[in-house]
Amino acid sequence: MSSLLEVTGIGKSFPGVRALNGVDFSVSAGEVVALLGENGAGKSTLMKILAGVQPPDQGEMKIGGETVSIRSVHEGLEMGVALIHQELNLATNLTVGANIFLGREPRIAGVIDEKAISENAAVFLQQVGLDVAPDTLVEDLTIGKQQLVEIAKALSTSAKILIMDEPTSSLSQGETERLFEVVKELRNDGVAIVYISHRLGEVEELADRVVVLRDGENAGELSRNEINHDAMVSLMVGRDLSQFYSHEPQKPGEVVLCASGIRTPVHSHEEISFELRAGEIVGLAGLVGAGRTELLETLFGITPSVSGDISVGGETVAVTGPRVAIAHGIVLVPEDRKQQGLVIEMAVADNLSLTSLERDQKTGRLNFEAEKSITEEMSEKMRIKTPSSRQVVRYLSGGNQQKVVLGKWLAMKPRVLLLDEPTRGIDIGAKQEIYALMEKLAEEGVAIFFVSSEMEEILGMSDRALVMHEGRLSGVLSREELNEEAVMQLATGRSEAAA
Repeated sequence: MSSLLEVTGIGKSFPGVRALNGVDFSVSAGEVVALLGENGAGKSTLMKILAGVQPPDQGEMKIGGETVSIRSVHEGLEMGVALIHQELNLATNLTVGANIFLGREPRIAGVIDEKAISENAAVFLQQVGLDVAPDTLVEDLTIGKQQLVEIAKALSTSAKILIMDEPTSSLSQGETERLFEVVKELRNDGVAIVYISHRLGEVEELADRVVVLRDGENAGELSRNEINHDAMVSLMVGRDLSQFYSHEPQKPGEVVLCASGIRTPVHSHEEISFELRAGEIVGLAGLVGAGRTELLETLFGITPSVSGDISVGGETVAVTGPRVAIAHGIVLVPEDRKQQGLVIEMAVADNLSLTSLERDQKTGRLNFEAEKSITEEMSEKMRIKTPSSRQVVRYLSGGNQQKVVLGKWLAMKPRVLLLDEPTRGIDIGAKQEIYALMEKLAEEGVAIFFVSSEMEEILGMSDRALVMHEGRLSGVLSREELNEEAVMQLATGRSEAAA
């Protein structure tokens, strides 16, 4: 088949990161091509370039054999390219019909034709199997039904090329089965479909071809008769570990934290049990949407557990909020340091002492001598590069901002350190310093539990790794058992392969 959409030599860089390097990709009319890769492989960047969300730095794109430059989402839609985001992009205060035709409303004498919207929307809602009235407010729908509205919205553009990013992540089994029918019907109608999913069983059922990215480059592809779970996993993994990991496992001490049958609010149907020991570094692996961040937030009390027990040092603790967790020595360095880890417009000193200072009971004033002492100690320990302790945190590099977040919590001498993507968005030099700090804390007896989407970090820094898949703990791997293949098998739901 001749390609309906074809890109060659696509490259894209962001500050400090080369997201895509010379990527080739194509999809033909009436073909479903699955785009796979680990977190950070470059799938989202390529998808956004295809849809006009971002321009490429280099490379060529052709649609129908004609060279094109898609400079915006609007231009992409005009050329027949529609993108269905994993994160819903709906106006929840508007009706279903209004969302489907938002920005493309049919009009009579300049006035929006509500009747035409309702009638036309009903056709696309029926196509995706969503039995709701077009005048229903989107905010009154479940997340799964809102996802189907997104799909109906994309279909209403008469797209020739449809890009689906994790379209079943919020759907029930019945809704997923209906979506598969829709995909097959669209393929039969000659629509080219790019299908991105971490659920490899879906890919086996739907894909005519699989294209795999690894570290922003083409890793290989599979034809229809070559597609199977193990072949896909093999293409997604296989990198050598970086020289920057020199982890020396410590002999673990006593159990510091024990989670028994806890259920997070997001995945309330799954029970999770595990232990963390003093001096142990435990990695938490899994694909996007597996529930890793939600588990850390439950341990820290941001979203208290639905049921189950958490004990710290042998004492059962009702972690009803972060204050309780902090009081028992559990601290969390969140994934989004600017929004959740720092007061970005405050100085380094203010941020470093934020969790440790208490007001004098008599005067109501802060102890500035204590603040100075904490700032000096943590700045030296964390090697924070700043012109002064009064420098506003916003103007520090990403690596130094992350050190401030860590320093703020380490000043409290925690027993359990929870890290969510601790090296995201920082340069390799700062990464090495974070790894060295993790090593030092483990030597001092701190239990470290860290989430990372970088396979090298999981393999390089973990004494053992817990792996999650769709809200459940799918397996535990000792350091001897840790390898990319085993982690990916568990992360994609093939638990028996890594048992």
